[in-house]
Amino acid sequence: MKAKITITPKRAVLDPQGKTVQNALAHLGYTEVGAVRVGKYLELELADGDREAARRRLAEACHRFLSNPVIEDYRLELE
Repeated sequence: MKAKITITPKRAVLDPQGKTVQNALAHLGYTEVGAVRVGKYLELELADGDREAARRRLAEACHRFLSNPVIEDYRLELE
C-alpha cells in the first residue's frame, strides 16, 4: 500500500517561500502567476493490511511529527 501526503501552509499563514517563488516567476516573465504556496510532498510505502487502521496511524503521524498543525494543513491519500 502507498500513502501520499501533501503538507501546505494554512491559508491564514504568511508563506515567505511562496512569495519568493512568485516574485522570481514574475521577474522571469511569468506575470500571469498569482499567489504561490510552497509545501512538502511525501510518499510512504506501507505493509498491506487494514486501510482504516493505516489511515488513523498516518493521520496521527502527520499531526504529531510530519506537519506542524498550528501553521500547516495536510492531505492524506492511500493507494
